Amino acid sequence: MRILVDADGCPVVDRTIAIAKKANVPVLLVCDTAHVLEREGAETLTVDQGPDSADFRLVNLLKPGDLVVTQDYGLAAMALARAALVLDQNGMRYTAENIDSLLLARHTARKIRMGGGRLKGPAKRTREQDDAFERSLTALLEPTAGVADPADSPAR
Repeated sequence: MRILVDADGCPVVDRTIAIAKKANVPVLLVCDTAHVLEREGAETLTVDQGPDSADFRLVNLLKPGDLVVTQDYGLAAMALARAALVLDQNGMRYTAENIDSLLLARHTARKIRMGGGRLKGPAKRTREQDDAFERSLTALLEPTAGVADPADSPAR
């Protein structure tokens, strides 16, 4: 297992690296040229800037059982299809059971915005969100949690 982070705008990069280091799990940060990140304890892969270029590169690097950290529902869906574990920046685990409703909510929000509507932006990040992420990531990296649960993989 390794952790691949959709590092463009990810608020938990440093926490991910610290927790992965304790568990002796390698971390790969994937970002585009607009968000170049270098962190000790992680490898960085920088891709050309473009719509979803970092997302597609990350998906192409995935192996079953890898863990992805992202807040992008589309990337989460593609990672689940590749039998990866997927976690958002607040500690929520994306699964085959919740990804469809999340994608529908994203689609609905886009339709509202395209129709001229406004939606409230995200609230300021809290310590509770950081703590929840740390708990979830630590639990997934425990030796018994390292294997992907077949129930989390989409039906083939």
